[in-house]
Amino acid sequence: MNDIAVMDVTFTLNNEPASARIEPRELLIDVLRENFGLRGAKRSCDLGVCGACTVLVDGLPVSSCSTLAADVAGRSVLTIEGLGTPQALDPVQQAFIEHGAMQCGFCTPGMVLAVKSLLAAEPSPTEEQVRHYLRGNICRCTGYVKIIEAVMDLAKRGARLKTNP
Repeated sequence: MNDIAVMDVTFTLNNEPASARIEPRELLIDVLRENFGLRGAKRSCDLGVCGACTVLVDGLPVSSCSTLAADVAGRSVLTIEGLGTPQALDPVQQAFIEHGAMQCGFCTPGMVLAVKSLLAAEPSPTEEQVRHYLRGNICRCTGYVKIIEAVMDLAKRGARLKTNP
């Protein structure tokens, strides 16, 4: 960052105040991984079409590989690391485990965050709505069956679960 312009960006990261000195061209995925050590968002397609890099910005899923870090100034970013704890998993994380909705795990962080956003917007989605909402999250291992089962079970139990983004 020697002869390149830099800027400070301040935002909320996993419900905590955060700031970083960045180049205006830096992508959110790089800032999350390199500046904050948050490696849950995975670099895969670099085109914003696979969902492996999904994070939530103001509760909505975004592809961090195609979002400028400067664009999250003043906004709230949630990564998989900010969702639940090992001692108290988020209901979406727990449902994925209970239903075996993951295999290699590469897509899981992005998939979980997308489901989190879906259930916040639509607590009782139909299977068709779930499939439509997850169309931007590609999983090469599961065939989506277990993922859909996990989401539909969450929707069915929705009245008993908190799914705050």
